[in-house]
Amino acid sequence: MVEKGFDELMRFAYRIELYPDEDGGFVATIPELPGCVTLAETKEAALTLIENAKEVWISTALEQSIPIPTPGRSYSGKLNVRLPKSLHRTLAIRADEEGVSLNHLIVYKLTQTMEGMEPGSPAKKPQSQSVSTRNPRVHGSRSTSGFSDINR
Repeated sequence: MVEKGFDELMRFAYRIELYPDEDGGFVATIPELPGCVTLAETKEAALTLIENAKEVWISTALEQSIPIPTPGRSYSGKLNVRLPKSLHRTLAIRADEEGVSLNHLIVYKLTQTMEGMEPGSPAKKPQSQSVSTRNPRVHGSRSTSGFSDINR
């Protein structure tokens, strides 16, 4: 919770959840601002209305001296991930073959996996598929992975 002015609070990047309503249309919410919810016929309209609702929510909270939460997390774009050596090797080889950095390849593959997912919807577990490895001594001649196209 923080004491800040209206303009500064409006600049905060609150997380917006957007999902289909059971009765049609779309619901948009800002989870950090309890009760800040809109319903509209289209995604675009719901996203526009949630910005209006955020303005009203923050104005009302300031007028009534209600504590206003700031967004819970900020995202730097940096992420440290531990992965099996065999997967690291496979990804590095693939990146070399495609002439891109390992970082670029991983971001590209994650983006492909996430495309089409609605904001706020739970992530779907990838289906396991067999993927041949370059080195048959690593986990036998086949391994199981959700990354079905790494070794194409």
